[in-house]
Amino acid sequence: MSTPQQIRTGETLDVDHSDARYRTWLKEAVRKVQADANRSADTHLLRFPLPEAWGIDLYLKDESTHPTGSLKHRLARSLFLYGLCNGWIRPGRPVIEASSGSTAVSEAYFAKLIGVPFIAVMPRTTSAEKCRLIEFHGGQCHFVDDSRRMYEESAALAVETGGHYMDQFTYAERATDWRGNNNIAESIFRQLELERFPEPAWIVATAGTGGTSATLARYVHYMQADTRICVADPENSCFFEGWTTGDPDVTCDCGSRIEGIGRPRMEPSFVPGAIDRMMKVPDAASVAAVRALEQAIGRKAGGSTGTGLWSALKIVAEMVTEGRKGSVVTLLCDPGDRYLDKYYSDGWLAEQGLDIAPYTAAIAALLQTGVWPD
Repeated sequence: MSTPQQIRTGETLDVDHSDARYRTWLKEAVRKVQADANRSADTHLLRFPLPEAWGIDLYLKDESTHPTGSLKHRLARSLFLYGLCNGWIRPGRPVIEASSGSTAVSEAYFAKLIGVPFIAVMPRTTSAEKCRLIEFHGGQCHFVDDSRRMYEESAALAVETGGHYMDQFTYAERATDWRGNNNIAESIFRQLELERFPEPAWIVATAGTGGTSATLARYVHYMQADTRICVADPENSCFFEGWTTGDPDVTCDCGSRIEGIGRPRMEPSFVPGAIDRMMKVPDAASVAAVRALEQAIGRKAGGSTGTGLWSALKIVAEMVTEGRKGSVVTLLCDPGDRYLDKYYSDGWLAEQGLDIAPYTAAIAALLQTGVWPD
């Protein structure tokens, strides 16, 4: 707005906030984050064994091989570049994140890489191994008893410390380049180029922020592919209810037992109009699926992998029944050694009242007969 003096004299107001020392720091910080991507090889696309006669290939995109061991390494890199290039992340000031663990592990890594403090605001129930990894990378764990309090607590800490609240749940979908640039969707399609079904019939994702499903769906639409996107949601999460009812304000009263996915509210980064299908998966089915995965390929994975795998197997069964051939892709989100005291512990299952036996039997029956049990 013009001042009286400016109107009288025609003087030009000129305020220059250029800071040479900050710009030097910023260029070096961005270089370090981009160099991490340059050093990282692409993640593997693993095959889940299915009977050859079915004419269906099931793959898992193994995101556990990232430097910080999970799918969230991609997200954390994008969020740091977004925050740096927007001028939000500043030297010496902490980055703060609300997270159930894996994003915080990856963000702690990048914070250490560029030399800023990091504080993770997490539910007190977060696995001990994730907490150890956050601290290993130089981060600090700040616990809340109610997962619904993570947002307010993170914002308050940012104000108190003069830091930046990264807010993955708002910025995940906009920080990621969904048109390509070696994002997860482009990587999947490139790795399938020499397979017998290079364009997958379905890609199954799970939702924590919603950023991955948005990236996958947008890329598929942008490339004009016929691939459909399915999002698998665990118990104690609002994405499925919000998507099916069209109510963005739906909430639930408790947090998800499947770490890394499921939220007590519809997160801003979840883009419901971009996806084709959703499934609500019982937590016991998620656990049964990761244990079946270990039997099939000798790899332990986290519970979110099981949620997606259960839904992918259900889609495979539909394709077998309908006589359709093709490929299905889901994600191996993070390694199971982070959850030995949870999803691989019979004691924890008993404590939670989870009976995986019927779901284990259903997977075994499907793999033997091609029929999804009623």
